Amino acid sequence: MGFNEAQTQAIQHTDGPCLVLAGPGSGKTLTIVNRVKYLIEKQKVRPEEILVVTFTRFAAAEMKSRLCLVMGKRDLPVTVGTFHGIYYGILKWAYRMNQENILSETEKYQILRGVINKERMEIFDEEDFIQDIAAEIGKVKNNRIPLEEFVSEKCSADAFRNIYRNYEQHRKELKKIDFDDMLVLCYELFQSRPDVLAQWQKKFRYVLIDEFQDINRIQYDVIRMLAQPENNLFVVGDDDQAIYGFRGADSELMLGFGKDFPDAKQILLGMNYRSTANIVQNSLKLIENNVERYSKNLEANREGGSCLHIQEVKDPVEEAEYVLEEIQKCKENGIKEEEIAILFRVHTDARAVVEAMVERKIPFQMKERLPNLYDHFIAKDICAYFRLALGNIERNDLLQVMNRPKRYIGRDSVASGKPSFEEMRKFYCDKEWMLDRIDQFEWDVKMLRKTAPYAGINYIRKRIGYDDFLKDYAFTRKIDRANLNEVLAELEEAARPFATIEEWFRHIEEYTRLLRLKSMKRQEDREGVRLMTLHSAKGLEFDTVFLVEANEGKMPYKKAKTDAETEEERRLFYVGMTRAKEVLKVSYVKTKNGKETSPSRFVDELLE
Repeated sequence: MGFNEAQTQAIQHTDGPCLVLAGPGSGKTLTIVNRVKYLIEKQKVRPEEILVVTFTRFAAAEMKSRLCLVMGKRDLPVTVGTFHGIYYGILKWAYRMNQENILSETEKYQILRGVINKERMEIFDEEDFIQDIAAEIGKVKNNRIPLEEFVSEKCSADAFRNIYRNYEQHRKELKKIDFDDMLVLCYELFQSRPDVLAQWQKKFRYVLIDEFQDINRIQYDVIRMLAQPENNLFVVGDDDQAIYGFRGADSELMLGFGKDFPDAKQILLGMNYRSTANIVQNSLKLIENNVERYSKNLEANREGGSCLHIQEVKDPVEEAEYVLEEIQKCKENGIKEEEIAILFRVHTDARAVVEAMVERKIPFQMKERLPNLYDHFIAKDICAYFRLALGNIERNDLLQVMNRPKRYIGRDSVASGKPSFEEMRKFYCDKEWMLDRIDQFEWDVKMLRKTAPYAGINYIRKRIGYDDFLKDYAFTRKIDRANLNEVLAELEEAARPFATIEEWFRHIEEYTRLLRLKSMKRQEDREGVRLMTLHSAKGLEFDTVFLVEANEGKMPYKKAKTDAETEEERRLFYVGMTRAKEVLKVSYVKTKNGKETSPSRFVDELLE
């Protein structure tokens, strides 16, 4: 197979440090694999002396497979693995560790679930919250951040510290370490035992790292020690695709590689073999607005292509209709559904598209489990009110909402198997002020019977006083009220198309059923349009890509306050753009949840 000049230069690099800047679709895996081949066949390096490090087991398996293929061998004694896998191997050798000493992900989440439940926090999606907290614990460990200085994005500072300390206590009681501890222990081992470090330096004389932009501080510190004294460190990555800062990845490490290794050779793989020229040019136009980056002259191997299409739509419902119509056109042009991807910033942005697909029975698959809006405690409150309105008086529903807002109704007043408003009145028969509240409660429930879901939610918010309840709820729990209001607004939008409560409930049931089915089968699904977040799309490619809800507050995300955070958001948008091979369509909405919205600044940059 032929290589371009830059690929050849990287492959044939001999000794010393080397930084390879690999743009999207530039053949970085091809380059790494053939560099290993070159070292073995031309430089006569023993395969056992070569270490290739990736970030995922899938990437490691693919790298090993391609290496064996290019070498024409079934197996090769080159060490290929993830950071955790490599570091665990070192700890296993040093401390005689085995699998029993490692806290499994299941055990980790069980501990966290128990710890979080003790905090009595009401959470939108427990599984997502646990994963996010686990990632933040990892961030503290991997970057050696003092616990008192860390600011959680998922809960209050006190709640996070309690969760962290209790988690660590439970882990230590089990006498186990988690995956993040592997990195910390390996670092401490090399720091305290120069003799051990020397042994591993002798073993791995050549170190190659894939996706170098995703490295964190402790991974980098260990690798630097391991590569000494020869510093045959060959790192491949793209600083423009550094999007995992929230996991602890530090893009500054790649940007500072030249300072750490002043004699490092720098090579640019600037030829994009994936996307058409129009896509490459537009994505470059966007990313050049970032200041903290390596300047790159990127080219497309394929000329022309479809022009970038930016679509303005009224709201998420109209956006969903637009996307589905365009997908139909793609299918008519012979594009398979599996070659089409819909990318969004956060899971909740997918709701309108998913609901439209459910209604039209369009096949789709999800790379991640999408949280269900209707699982949120606010949705459960709203639905409980509506079920009462339909005359289905169940104790659980009464308990759910009878003090939301605060009515001071006690649980004992609905103690029987068939609770009712009349039972409540009997319980409080000697308290006239309570009777008035129960009468008003019943009257409000009866009024809801006459309303469509959208109007009903508004009645619950304004007339019944649910907005006031949320205000107090947010204040007492020290959480952002705006996030709760956003859920309410999203529910209103979801309910808007339905004329009756019964019709909406049938939709919710079908939507929930399908989401659960998709969640269980997401590893097996092979057919249908791909739906995923921008983060999950990294490393993938599709014929046609839709970037939806390209609005300010979404892209960049509202939590991006600093210049560095905004630049990471721009990199994320860039990653989404560069997944497209033939067609890229970006859309933004004029209104969301009844409020006017503006297009993303990234859209403005593309239109300049």
